[in-house]
Amino acid sequence: MTAAAALFRSVDTDNLRQILDSHRGYLSGRSGGVRANLSYVDLTNRTLEAIDLRDADLTGAQLNGASMADARLAGAVLFGADLRDIDLRRADLTRADLRGACLRGANLAGADLQDCDLRQGQIALQNRQDGFRILDHERKAGELDLTVVSAEQLVGAQAGISLVDLRDSNLRGARLGGARLVMARLDGADLTGADLAGADLSGASMTGVVLEKVDLGFVNLTGTDLSRVLKAPAPIIYIDDQPLGDVIAAHELFCETQGREGATARLPGVDFRSLRRLKGRQLSGLSATQAIFFGMNLEGVEFQGADLTGADLRGVNLKEADLRGARLIGAQLTRADLRGAKLGPLTIADGRMIRTDLSQANLRQADLTGAHAPRVRLLQADLSGTRMEGCDLRGAEREA
Repeated sequence: MTAAAALFRSVDTDNLRQILDSHRGYLSGRSGGVRANLSYVDLTNRTLEAIDLRDADLTGAQLNGASMADARLAGAVLFGADLRDIDLRRADLTRADLRGACLRGANLAGADLQDCDLRQGQIALQNRQDGFRILDHERKAGELDLTVVSAEQLVGAQAGISLVDLRDSNLRGARLGGARLVMARLDGADLTGADLAGADLSGASMTGVVLEKVDLGFVNLTGTDLSRVLKAPAPIIYIDDQPLGDVIAAHELFCETQGREGATARLPGVDFRSLRRLKGRQLSGLSATQAIFFGMNLEGVEFQGADLTGADLRGVNLKEADLRGARLIGAQLTRADLRGAKLGPLTIADGRMIRTDLSQANLRQADLTGAHAPRVRLLQADLSGTRMEGCDLRGAEREA
């Protein structure tokens, strides 16, 4: 048995069930409840979907290859844990301590890492015979070991996370100071207000990342792909010397008066985030290709026949919105709320209709619960993790 193997302990299914039951009592304040202590426990390749380990101690735990989609890990201590190739899709990791955790190959798509700590860190054990021993998860593929070092070597030693898959993750307010995220995949991640001081993001893919209220002054961005990055919106947007709000009001008046007053708007590539009041507005036929609506509240908005090709609608509230006949080809709708939305065809004359087109749209983690979407076009759309309970998809056009 290697020194590393001797460090870890196993736990069978019955024992784990008892630990979880006691932990539930701890979380609810029941008498006899005990906080789960799973430090240095071997849970490799375990099936643990939707497990509730909030505030649990998982220091140094082996969770590589585990299935933990939808897990509740808010406030959990995962310091130095082995999370290689773990499935943490949609997991709640808010305020979790992930310092020094090995996340190589991990899937954190749609996970919430708000206020989590992903800084560097190492587990160093000390004894009289060997001196300091550093727990090393990345010596060789599939191998875990302890590296013996001197106190001098330990000072300033590097440990961190690399090649991490954090696409579309919520990293709002996350502490990433000094973290190694070399070659990481952060496309579409929300880093609003995150602390990146001293982080190494060299070679990372960060297309479409939200960097509002983020200081990149001391970040290593050598070779980093920062295309289509979103920063804070301008307080006022002008379209041909008119405030964007006035242009939208004129378009709405055109819709309300059936063209007798106002004027239609063509707003390609415009950032709408400076407008705070689009909820429930009548914007039928609006042309806003490649426009930005990231994170906005568009509940109940009327977008019948609108052209939103390639628009950024990530995390947008489109609950009960009317999108009949809208063109949403290639639109980004990750984590969008489309509950109860109208996505069916728009009748334009007797025997004539326009179908809602979501071809090539990104609908990962979107919620279409109860949506009305008969005959909708979904060719080559990404529906990974999309919720569709009660969604009417009769006659929808999809790949065979």
